[in-house]
Amino acid sequence: MKWEEVCENKQLQDLPFKIELNKWGQIVMSPAKPKHSAYQGIIISILSSLRETGVAFPECAIQTQENVKVADVVWCSDERLDVILEETAASIAPEICVEVKSASNTLEEMLEKKDLYFAAGAEEVWVCDAQGKMRFYNPQGELSKSLLVPEFPEQIQRRNQPTA
Repeated sequence: MKWEEVCENKQLQDLPFKIELNKWGQIVMSPAKPKHSAYQGIIISILSSLRETGVAFPECAIQTQENVKVADVVWCSDERLDVILEETAASIAPEICVEVKSASNTLEEMLEKKDLYFAAGAEEVWVCDAQGKMRFYNPQGELSKSLLVPEFPEQIQRRNQPTA
């Protein structure tokens, strides 16, 4: 199956699942719980408050070497947004791709997606665990903090009050 077919299929719209395609073109669905969505919102809010340009948004479809993956949150510069905004799946990954860990995925799966996002052009990939702890990566490996948004907290909280 191709991503365009997934996007146009009426039966797949309005499902309470995140949809991606694996490398064989098979649909992979992951259910989202409120905590997962809340973390997405908190990350978007913090990113938006720390960046004067570009845009942070959820659920960005990205064309990777292993088909389309959907990052939970991204931050995209205005320049990249001009390239990808009208595409069905982003031909180049936004600069920052964030995955929020949920019960339906393993750390191994998330780290595999990290490598796919880097191959697609991401500059950093962040992983948020089930307790809100953030891990930051660039293509060279794990970072102690984001180089693109160094003020981003290592731990996110429900009230959007970062802690060190």
